[in-house]
Amino acid sequence: SARVSSGPWLSLSFKSNISSCQDFKETAEVIAKIGFKMFLGVTAQVANWSEDGTEFSLMLDENPLNEFVELPEHCKQLRYSNLLCGVLRGSLEMVQLKVDCKFVRDVLQGDDTSEYESASKRF
Repeated sequence: SARVSSGPWLSLSFKSNISSCQDFKETAEVIAKIGFKMFLGVTAQVANWSEDGTEFSLMLDENPLNEFVELPEHCKQLRYSNLLCGVLRGSLEMVQLKVDCKFVRDVLQGDDTSEYESASKRF
């Protein structure tokens, strides 16, 4: 039987009328420019590609999840925006892409930008 799934990727593909991405680089650009804009109201920049094209970073100058958040001293190690790693991983799994994602820089931790590193396990 056919399996119908729902979630961010399905919503993105229907709402933006995009066709299938041809490679991981195109996928990263669609996520950064269309997906983040559609679901978070901001765009991300794709940077730091590995030589083999299987790893990249998404950079957010503005992270709407941080807009009204201030971490108290005893919570300084909390990675508040880490949930976006799960969103990225889950969305890409819906189109049969397996990725690892980690949150490496955080404005709430004093960094100048928010950065997520993604690495493809299989494209």
